[in-house]
Amino acid sequence: MKRGKSRRLMGEMNVVPYIDVMLVLLIIFMITAPMLQQGITVELPEVDAAPLDVSEMQENELLILSIDSDGNFYLNLGEDPEAPVNDDNVLTTTAAIIRRNPETPVLIKGDERVNWGRVAYGLALLQRAGATGIGILTDPIEPDPI
Repeated sequence: MKRGKSRRLMGEMNVVPYIDVMLVLLIIFMITAPMLQQGITVELPEVDAAPLDVSEMQENELLILSIDSDGNFYLNLGEDPEAPVNDDNVLTTTAAIIRRNPETPVLIKGDERVNWGRVAYGLALLQRAGATGIGILTDPIEPDPI
């Protein structure tokens, strides 16, 4: 005697959760894209490098240390992103952000006319604050007109 109907396995894939994830990622990208354009205006060196993978930065705040042509430091997070900060403020603010979220992406954006030693010093400050995997922002090279 058989009890009830035998069940057949369903061979179709349920794509609804994948669509939900895709829509959430789309919203996150729409929110984070304008934030990548904030900060101090500096003339970045043009290099032929691959663009950043924004998907790695989607759930974290993005910390950018900018260095203008005079060698002044600016942090995009803090009380006033437009005001220069001294070395101690870079160290303490970055350390506090890294302690709160160790996965925070950290980028350095230096003007092309700034002394390389100042950029290296900024990198050292970020490392002392606990930042790992520091990226460098550049502008893409413009193609030569034919």
